[in-house]
Amino acid sequence: MATTIGIPKEIKNHEYRVSVTPAGVAALVELGHSVIVQADAGEKIGYQNVDYANAGAKITDNVKEVFTCPMVVKVKEPQPSEIRNFYQGQVLFTYLHLAPDPEQTKKLLEKKVVGIAYETITDIKGQLPLLIPMSEVAGRLSITAGALSLQMASGGNGKLLGGVPGVQPAKVVVLGGGVVGTEAAKMALGLGADVTIMDINLTRLRYLSDVLPNIKTLHANKIAITEQVTTADLVIGAVLLPGDKAPKLISREMVAQMKHGSVLVDVAIDQGGCSETSHATTHSEPTYIIDGVVHYCVANMPGAVARTSTEALTNATLPYIINLANKGYQQAFEDDPGFAKGLNVINGEITNQSVAESVGLPYRAYVECVGRLQGRGHLNSVIG
Repeated sequence: MATTIGIPKEIKNHEYRVSVTPAGVAALVELGHSVIVQADAGEKIGYQNVDYANAGAKITDNVKEVFTCPMVVKVKEPQPSEIRNFYQGQVLFTYLHLAPDPEQTKKLLEKKVVGIAYETITDIKGQLPLLIPMSEVAGRLSITAGALSLQMASGGNGKLLGGVPGVQPAKVVVLGGGVVGTEAAKMALGLGADVTIMDINLTRLRYLSDVLPNIKTLHANKIAITEQVTTADLVIGAVLLPGDKAPKLISREMVAQMKHGSVLVDVAIDQGGCSETSHATTHSEPTYIIDGVVHYCVANMPGAVARTSTEALTNATLPYIINLANKGYQQAFEDDPGFAKGLNVINGEITNQSVAESVGLPYRAYVECVGRLQGRGHLNSVIG
């Protein structure tokens, strides 16, 4: 089975990542697939058109040609101008983050695409293999962004994270002990900050206490969160409910009690944010201030280091892209139930229960959708 795969140029604000590297394209072409890459898709991060052409891709200036491919692989959720090009049965493989975005969800349902989200795919350990690399990047970036935001010129309180001899370091509180939180804690500890990480999973806290010297761990309950957040210099929001909106752990009242010039970096903003005062920002205007607290809520943080992010993402996604292209989505899902969890929408129906509940629309299990497709004569994948 061979297919044609479209690789568009990302158009979200300051988004320079590209969904597949030239090496990834070469691997797909070697397997007999065709790849159409939008001109200059990777130019900003050093992947020139000639690199993709030498890897076997067709380069085109025609956006519609890319988006008429039976399978489109992106990095970020499709923008309205891109969604207009989609059609029924087309496979879209990207980060979708539908739970906090009912408008995008409705538009994808109207187009009846096969929407597969990187962020809800699981592996045999129940982990999120396509979210992990970007979570690693975002976790590390959250500390550098927070350190910059603490500077006076950014509205911060002027504290250096690690202090200097004779001066106390800044207090960093990390909400969530997953991949983002762990990477953030490692970076903050490395800079010499006073770091507390909070989670509801005691097993995870024990692990972090063992592997991260000098870390402080604390069970995340409302009283403890309030106490820690309101005394922190830098708060990192690193909570995640796969496929669902992030829980609002920081209330409006809590923000009002936070130290003047303190900083909140809400890495959970892709899923709606973990603070009631959070709203998505861009790399052009990354911060805003509420009650003297600097909020950094960039929704595509890894885009700031797009070369590293692109390589890390392709390392993780390429085996899944190959499976989709080789087998079609139905066989790929049958062979790997964790892969099937990535399916969020198909034929105008939502197949992820958390997404359906978050956007207030009906949910239908994938197995039911397959039966309906069989009845309509659409069993075979359009990418066959």
